[in-house]
Amino acid sequence: MINVTKCFLPPLEEYTQQVNRAFKNEWLTNRGELVLELEEKLKNYLKTDNIIITNNGTVPLQIALKLLANGGEVITTPFSYVATTAAIVWENCTPVFVDIHPEYLTIDESKIEEAITDKTKAILVTHVFGNPCNVTEIERIAKKHNLNVIYDAAHAFGVEYSGRSIFEYGDVSTCSFHATKLFHTGEGGAMFTQDEELFHKLFYHHNFGHNGPLAFHGLGVNGKISELQAAMGLSVLPYMNTILNDRKRICDHYDAHLDFNRLEKIKIRENTQWNYSYYPVIFESEQQLLQVQAKLNEAEIAPRRYFYPSLNTIEYTQGKPMPISESIASRILCLPLFVGLETTALQRICSIINAAL
Repeated sequence: MINVTKCFLPPLEEYTQQVNRAFKNEWLTNRGELVLELEEKLKNYLKTDNIIITNNGTVPLQIALKLLANGGEVITTPFSYVATTAAIVWENCTPVFVDIHPEYLTIDESKIEEAITDKTKAILVTHVFGNPCNVTEIERIAKKHNLNVIYDAAHAFGVEYSGRSIFEYGDVSTCSFHATKLFHTGEGGAMFTQDEELFHKLFYHHNFGHNGPLAFHGLGVNGKISELQAAMGLSVLPYMNTILNDRKRICDHYDAHLDFNRLEKIKIRENTQWNYSYYPVIFESEQQLLQVQAKLNEAEIAPRRYFYPSLNTIEYTQGKPMPISESIASRILCLPLFVGLETTALQRICSIINAAL
């Protein structure tokens, strides 16, 4: 079976070398040597400061919402993975959906202001498939209405916009280091901010509120990553050029060989250095998608309907209709994309899709 993705695994001996360091130190958690080293190396790689790596990619969203939304309304996108909306509801905030741009697939910034009320506390939106939101316009709106901005950048590792790391935008930016992501720690994530005071609040909140071993700064949870997870990150990071180059090869093949007379693809925002994180295609109808998906499945190829369904349709969100998001969600399919996907397999995938169209 050719799955939609496949975890990149570094050579076992290189991971083992990192794990041996943790065993030698007899220190497996609570921000040991490997965690601190990984944070420094990620700062250098991403060209950004103030990173806190965490045990998954959802905890940073929850902590940011606890600090910046305070139980109020949060303007958000209906087109994202469910974690984005689930974090809002989990933190006793109310998601207020704004429809998406039909080409970029990120939130339509021109519709944000009409959704703002006196209960709005924050804007939480997703850089969809690593494609940046209109961060300039969102920042203008947030300043005008005194709102906080949180970016779900789960897919955006290594992305740069206008010459800056995507993680430098917003009050808080978050990322996922899940095993299926470009860079991963098996399970993990990170949060970023350019505000020093906010950075310290984020840090205490991810460490039970500790201010030293015996004192407490305030309320917190356990968002800490382990040394074993950091060992995986330290083993994967040296291969980022390999990972990005191979994913680019695959995306270039799809670009060259799929029939875009009958398909659409995401439009990457101008001035973006993209990371080839996903390869979504948009069909003319859901029926056409299902027909193509069935043909691929018959050939033991497993693409994924991602993101589906539109989050405003999930029962606990009680969202209003979002025509563009609902339409895109019903017609979008992510094709297989992972390091080592062979050209012969790519040829077969393209051939099946074009024939089915």
